[in-house]
Order: sequence, then C-alpha cells, then structure tokens
Amino acid sequence: MYLTEYLRSRRVWFKPLLHAPAFSAERLAARLHVSGRGVAKAVLMNVGGEEWLAVLPASSRIDLARLAGALGRDSADVRLATADEVARRFSDCEPGAVPPFGRPYGVGTILDASLTDSEIAFASHTRHEALRMRLADYDIVEAPIHAEFATPLAPAPSPRPSRRPRRRRAG
Repeated sequence: MYLTEYLRSRRVWFKPLLHAPAFSAERLAARLHVSGRGVAKAVLMNVGGEEWLAVLPASSRIDLARLAGALGRDSADVRLATADEVARRFSDCEPGAVPPFGRPYGVGTILDASLTDSEIAFASHTRHEALRMRLADYDIVEAPIHAEFATPLAPAPSPRPSRRPRRRRAG
C-alpha cells in the first residue's frame, strides 16, 4: 500500500516533499527547514499485546505513563515495539520511515494534542520522501484518538566557551 495512492483515494490534498535521506523525525524537520513541532513522527507501540501507533511532534518524546492512562492501560503494559515488530507491520516502508497512518495497517492511532499546526509534515514510505497535509484532513482520514501523552525533548545544552587559564608573568 502506497500512502500517496491511499490519500488520493480519500480525495485529500497533500504535497510530496523530496529531501536528502532522513533517518529520524528530528532529521526530517532539519531537512525540510521547519520546526520539530510541525513534523509528526509515528512510533509503533505494544500496549498489552495490541499494537498502537503513537503520533507526536518530532520535538517531543512519549511519556509512557500518560500514554497508558490515555488508553486505559497500566503503564507496565506499554512498551516500544521492537525493530522486528515495526518491520513486520510496516513491511512496505524503509526502516526509519513509518507514516502516521495506522488505519491502513490495521493499527489504532493515538494523536498527541500538542500537534496543533494547521499543516503537518511526516515521513512517507521512504527516508527521502515526506508529505505535507492539513491536520484537519489527517484527522478525518485517520480518525485517531486525541490525548496528551508527549513531553518536549530537553533542549541540547549549549556548549561552554573554553577558557584557558591565564599565565602570570614573573617579575
């Protein structure tokens, strides 16, 4: 199943975005020259034996306890899917390129409430193609559960300027 065909069949607007290969959503945001808040990343989760696709901003991470609460599960039942589980479920996608659509793959989707931009960009099936579409259209096509489960990534510490000790001159 190709995502572009799936979206065309649903008659929604989207724009393909070709870029240098990106192996993470954060890198995709950099390649597209947009904020990580405007790029949606999809993370396959195992929740009590069921697979769920968590969709959140590239600039955030999943709070497992909050995700468990949003799905009415115990946090001990929630874990990231293994690489093998992701490859098996998204067999038509390159590693590291999981689109935020669980419905065509038979997986429930949960969308973090912090994705509020009118348009979102996200990985398609390959590491060199992304798509942009209206968030309202995504919501109609995918019909995800809306919840708050993401926390912003800590900003990288700024490098300290190195200081050399001053030498004292004798006499």
